[in-house]
Amino acid sequence: MDMTPIDASGPSVEEAIQTGLNQLGLSRTDVIVEIVDEGSPGILGMGSRRAEVRLTPLRPPRRQPTPPPEPEPPAAQPEQVDMPEPGEPAEAYQEVIEEEDLDELPEPEEEPVEEGVPMPSPAPATFASEPTGVIDEEAMIAREVIGGIVDRMGYRANVHIDAENIDDPESPWVLDVRGADLGSLIGKKGETLEALQYLARLIVSRQLQRRVDIIIDVEGYKARREASLRKLAERMARQATRMGRTVTLEPMPPNERRIIHMALRNHNEVSTESVGSGNKRRVTIIPNV
Repeated sequence: MDMTPIDASGPSVEEAIQTGLNQLGLSRTDVIVEIVDEGSPGILGMGSRRAEVRLTPLRPPRRQPTPPPEPEPPAAQPEQVDMPEPGEPAEAYQEVIEEEDLDELPEPEEEPVEEGVPMPSPAPATFASEPTGVIDEEAMIAREVIGGIVDRMGYRANVHIDAENIDDPESPWVLDVRGADLGSLIGKKGETLEALQYLARLIVSRQLQRRVDIIIDVEGYKARREASLRKLAERMARQATRMGRTVTLEPMPPNERRIIHMALRNHNEVSTESVGSGNKRRVTIIPNV
């Protein structure tokens, strides 16, 4: 499946990103964004420059750009037929159907439920089989906590437990929530997932009366995101050294900026620095002089 980066442009960075997302049929959490050129409004409209971004999918795109339909050859001697009703030509309808994300089509309407009949409750979150080895107390409690939260939110999901690094006995446990339609558990740029992890750590720490270090993931999102960020860091480092100028990435949360910094901390040709404040803080990759 094609997961190659695509380039998009727009009057602003945000509009360029949205153009790329629309082309891929993905959400913001499904891509890594590189800001190629922030663009410029110019002076009185003169010298303006469009913003350019590059989007790298974290999973296969839902839709692929379709080539324009080839014009049909005219009929040799058309017979007299009824004129079509006003509206779009058939070719336009065909293009829309080909690009439509079938997963996003509306579900058939449900029949009305008779009053007084209780709605069925969602299936509770279930626990996957334990990995080889001994799972300690904090992992077991964390699994119960996450399972309870997911259950109360109405999701159908499994909670899988594994060690982040099986060769390191001090490695934190990873609890991966797996199921259908869990995108809202991740949130924009993983913000909801980070809040869920914070809440789980807080509850488990209070129950055990000590600080615990557990990692909460959803459908392997963090693992995919980290791998993509490391590849992005290496690619942008090569670009910075080749072009001899600083490369600026999109704003990222602290945990993702740290991945970029750690990926390039031993790089001989570039250094990294975070600039900006609040939710606009971002990483710059600076070539060494």
